[in-house]
Amino acid sequence: MKTKEILLFLGLALISCKKEDAKNHTSKTYISQNVSYEENINQFILSSGNRNFQLPKSIFPLKRVVLLNSSLLGYISELGLEEKIVGVSSPEYIYSEKIHQGIASGKIKNIGNEQKYDVEKIIALKPDAVFTNYIASFENTYDVLRKSGVNIVFLDEYLEQIPLEKAAYIKLFGKMFGVEKKSDSLYNVIETNYHQLSKQASQAKEKPKVICNEMYGNQWFMPSGQSSVAYYFKDANVDYPWASTKGAAAVPLSFEEVLVKSKGAQYWVNLADYQNKNSLLAFNPSYQQLYPFQHGKLYGIGGRVHGKANDYFASGMARVDYILRDYINIFHPNLLKDSQLIYMKELK
Repeated sequence: MKTKEILLFLGLALISCKKEDAKNHTSKTYISQNVSYEENINQFILSSGNRNFQLPKSIFPLKRVVLLNSSLLGYISELGLEEKIVGVSSPEYIYSEKIHQGIASGKIKNIGNEQKYDVEKIIALKPDAVFTNYIASFENTYDVLRKSGVNIVFLDEYLEQIPLEKAAYIKLFGKMFGVEKKSDSLYNVIETNYHQLSKQASQAKEKPKVICNEMYGNQWFMPSGQSSVAYYFKDANVDYPWASTKGAAAVPLSFEEVLVKSKGAQYWVNLADYQNKNSLLAFNPSYQQLYPFQHGKLYGIGGRVHGKANDYFASGMARVDYILRDYINIFHPNLLKDSQLIYMKELK
């Protein structure tokens, strides 16, 4: 074969390979700044943080999954896919009645808790995938599962700071469970609601001052200006004293610093699920010195609590529109037609 013919043959072969490669691979789909996926004929390639997970296409759509943390349950429950869950950990922290019914009937197995997972039970369940937040101290457990052929995926949704990007994980679960149309439609509803609520809040005549959280040990960890809480406050149109702080990490403060900055604050929110002001003071009598305790209104995230389970940390991960609506109803009473609180509860 002459040189020109060889070059022509190689050129045509290269073009053919590129066409075949393009046909076998899809473009990357971004769920958030931290999570994306792409796929080819044989694999579903998920990028989460700085990790990549290559999952065989043969397991899709997922039919049997294990959840090692309850926050990811919110996305699956919103899609009505509880029957796909075969194992959970720490059921006492799960709010969903459907999951508890599944555990009671034996369809869903309790595979341990954050202290120790029952690895043998997880393997015996033969899940298509195990979903969890990454916890470094469990690396040995993860390694045993991997070596046993279990697909384990880390999704750290709590690291997402933009509320709608946190909610967008529902589209990822829709893709993996084969209900893309349903998940995309639900996300569109959440997104539309969120933007509409934010627009309504921006028209409020007043911009009340707000503080949040509480003491932990001898420090008060206040959400920074680039945290998810600060994003909610911005979209709810309030004056948050720490809105200008940089980064997503919480700002450690002394009680005295918060005492000074809280002067004039009309609201104190994101308290734990205390029953009333007296139970809050029983935890820390110093709180009585705070301006919002004396003159404002206090709200905890105790609206949907059952025992140790709090739905704010489950369905609230997906329904960020409901959380924003709660905040707006607190900060701007009577602005919205629906004033019913879902995740928040006033302390009196």
